[in-house]
Amino acid sequence: MRDISSLKGKVVRHFKGNLYLVLDEVTHSESGEKLILYKALYGDFGMYVRPSNMFLSRVDKNKYPEVLQEYRFQEINGDLEKKIREI
Repeated sequence: MRDISSLKGKVVRHFKGNLYLVLDEVTHSESGEKLILYKALYGDFGMYVRPSNMFLSRVDKNKYPEVLQEYRFQEINGDLEKKIREI
């Protein structure tokens, strides 16, 4: 499985197209479950959490055969990331 440390502070694209900023990995206080904290870079710029294993998973190619992206959330090109941060 992928490691979240390489994505912290990076802009990632969800396989359906929206962009997000990965903030950190956090731990659920009751269950101990690892969650990824991330921020939308569109709309109301909301902050969300998702289980780490789901966030880091591959796209289900059986369900979404047309998707070219390998992972559910994947780091985008560094040049585009730099432009987005300047907004």
